Amino acid sequence: MKSKATTPEHANPAQYLEAAREGLALQTAAHSSTWHFGEEKTWAADLDTGVIVFSFADGTTAKAQLQVVGTYNTVDGTFLWAWDHPSVPEALRRHAALAKQWGEKHDLPAFISRKIECTEDDAWSYAAVTNRLANANGVYRGPAGTALFFITFGEVSIARAEP
Repeated sequence: MKSKATTPEHANPAQYLEAAREGLALQTAAHSSTWHFGEEKTWAADLDTGVIVFSFADGTTAKAQLQVVGTYNTVDGTFLWAWDHPSVPEALRRHAALAKQWGEKHDLPAFISRKIECTEDDAWSYAAVTNRLANANGVYRGPAGTALFFITFGEVSIARAEP
């Protein structure tokens, strides 16, 4: 019998999740060292255009296309997936839908239940898996009141402030 090569998304779910977390940490470190991701003064996500903008104290901005993974409610400790989120436009749910498909394939309730009780760290894991499945460029966790938006983003364009 011939050995069948497996693609990463077909790996053991726990191993895939661990690799996704490690990959996200590497992406985040690279963004931090190259364009100071994590040091932004403000951020804004436009759900009509699907663009996230990070603004820095020196006037530099970084922009990227976005997809919403879901929102984490800090009050009740629940995560609401974007694939069925009433505030997220259909066009910005594609990456979350990949996570749902992966969850269905591996029978993972956390990925196929619309709203789940979890920790913020669990929400990071869901976002990391989504990021990897979508081959995205990173994840941002943006605070909005008592909610935390977990967002994947694409290629980043930097506009440096004029001296």
